[in-house]
Amino acid sequence: MRVIYLDSLFLLNGLADYLLCLSAGRLCGLRLRRGRYLAAALLGAAYAVAVYLPGLGFLSLPAGRLGAGVCIGLLAFGKERQPLRCTGVLLLVGAAFGGALWAVSLAGGDGTGGFVPLSLPLLMMSFGLCYALLSLLLRARSLLTERQRVSVRLRFLGREAVFLALRDTGNALSDPLTGRHVLVASPHALRPLFRENAPLFEELPPVELLEALGQLPEFSGRFRLLSCSHLGGESLLPVFRPESLLLDGQPSEDLLVAVSPHAAGDGFEALL
Repeated sequence: MRVIYLDSLFLLNGLADYLLCLSAGRLCGLRLRRGRYLAAALLGAAYAVAVYLPGLGFLSLPAGRLGAGVCIGLLAFGKERQPLRCTGVLLLVGAAFGGALWAVSLAGGDGTGGFVPLSLPLLMMSFGLCYALLSLLLRARSLLTERQRVSVRLRFLGREAVFLALRDTGNALSDPLTGRHVLVASPHALRPLFRENAPLFEELPPVELLEALGQLPEFSGRFRLLSCSHLGGESLLPVFRPESLLLDGQPSEDLLVAVSPHAAGDGFEALL
């Protein structure tokens, strides 16, 4: 008879779910929200324990596993712009991790695919294998997009920021008043321009942000809100006109700059 130690089961599954959330967040190019990932991992660990409690065995059915995975993903990525997409990535990463776990178990077992008890060394070996495969995929994706990256040198308020932008053919954002195309940059990329006020662009909703910027003399009158359409619906982005902007060393005078926490990804901090 197999003996299940619920405390070990809780800790190991919680650690695995936390690592999976981190990997999915990195793959999606998100700003990592470790507190939410920890809460999601605790939910996943509680589910793993509940499966073995009397009367709750039905939770181990495919529908129960899928429902638990979706709940974990929404808890981890519910504040992102595309939570369902991020949840889907989490499920794919979980499947890859399961495959790696099976492979390591098979290599360390009797060669027949029989059950091998989950342990911390086995967990870390499986995650290491899974993470290495994901890293190779990330590197391959980076090589595919390398030629699409553009060096941006932006000047505003007498200050300068330098970062990489990804030339995104799906970015058709433009200013309806002037017809100017809009470069969307993350607050982190523009931190040299905004300095101690950079966190405001991540913490405040657009309308409140514009009101707060109006109270700061150096920013007053320099920003306005621009409507942006995307798969999730409509949103507002703060936008400003830079004093100068160079793309790969070439001046570009017809670009405006919008600020969005969702503009950063793997190897870039803006979308062009």
